Amino acid sequence: MHDTAERPSPTADAQKASAPGTLQRAVAVIDAVAEGSSTAREISAATGLPLPTVYRITRELCEVEYLVHLREESRFALGYQLHRLAVRLHEDLGLDPQVRREIANLHAQTGMASYLALHRGADFVLVHVVDSPQAPRLRPMRFGFRENPHATAFGKLGLAAACAGGREDALEALPLRPLTPHTLTDPRALAAELQTVAEAGLAWEREEFQSGTACVAASFSSASGTLLGSVAVSAPVTAYRGQERHVEHLVRSAASRAGRIYRLGRD
Repeated sequence: MHDTAERPSPTADAQKASAPGTLQRAVAVIDAVAEGSSTAREISAATGLPLPTVYRITRELCEVEYLVHLREESRFALGYQLHRLAVRLHEDLGLDPQVRREIANLHAQTGMASYLALHRGADFVLVHVVDSPQAPRLRPMRFGFRENPHATAFGKLGLAAACAGGREDALEALPLRPLTPHTLTDPRALAAELQTVAEAGLAWEREEFQSGTACVAASFSSASGTLLGSVAVSAPVTAYRGQERHVEHLVRSAASRAGRIYRLGRD
């Protein structure tokens, strides 16, 4: 007698294998709240999780203070433990107030959104942004941004800093997605540009990340020559006309001063 009733179907197995785990669901809920979904129904719509699952996860996250439940308003907000983690992360990243001032000064000097990214090998993470209503940041770029290195100026600096073999490995592992018609998706063309970037310590992206905008970034390194971070500005392409070299000089100077601060702090 075949005991087929107790055997899970291949479809059921596939669904179980593809279902997100508990941690992934909890992170998705936190991300949804961070992005503005505050009620249980909004969180359910944003994450695709059933309401009973949302209620269970939000209750557990409130118990550990990763979320708080504002009962009078019938909504959820980010919890205080996340602030503690954020403070610790900023301490680990070494965001010196002097470096923050350098980025703010760069914004004031250029009238462009200004950024600081830190690098670990070929990877980068955006850790500080200074912008204004007149010079807003590129919309996806906030603390923790690290996507699409092939189409961002600081991402190109990280890729260029890798040794030739590491650079090739990094490019092979990257999905070279075309974000705009100008995005470099040919590995050989990108590798040639990265060689130029490595020699100059400066990277441009011209409408490769978002149409109509351009970004230039300069790197700074440790005393041993290891890439530590980069400073960048972004603006509409028209804002650079007649002053590309001037903007490059300001970005390089800010990166040089930021590098000096980081090196002194590590002595």
